[in-house]
Amino acid sequence: MRKLLLSTVIAATAATTAATGAFAQSASDVAKARRAFYTLVNFEMATLGGMAQGKVDYDADLASQSAGDLMSLASLHTADYFAPGSSNEDIPGETRAKSDIWDDMEGLQEKGMAFYQAIADLNEVAGNGLEALQPAMGKVGGTCKACHDDFRAKDF
Repeated sequence: MRKLLLSTVIAATAATTAATGAFAQSASDVAKARRAFYTLVNFEMATLGGMAQGKVDYDADLASQSAGDLMSLASLHTADYFAPGSSNEDIPGETRAKSDIWDDMEGLQEKGMAFYQAIADLNEVAGNGLEALQPAMGKVGGTCKACHDDFRAKDF
């Protein structure tokens, strides 16, 4: 059921991404798509993070599946989720994306590539034991923090 739900949401997200390039989307719709994407990322990160922190028992199959799902998400073309006019200054209360993103798109892309590489590394080792999972999750978490520190507001 979980895999079916995730596959359905990924397909819907991918369709939204494709449609965004073809049709003008409102800033609110862009922010909703961006939040949906990161909600899915957080869902998988919570599973893996719980294992890495010892809050739930390590399960090699589940760790591999979650890391693979993260890899699928990280492989999506997400540039359309950062359309100009979709910052927290533009649409207050709908997003925590700071306007600094659009002042430093190169920095955002660099952080995105670091996230992608950390996820790729995680995907390689997630099923190889807790000792392999923990440092890989630390690296992924570090890439998340780096982006949040620069580009994510504390509140909506």
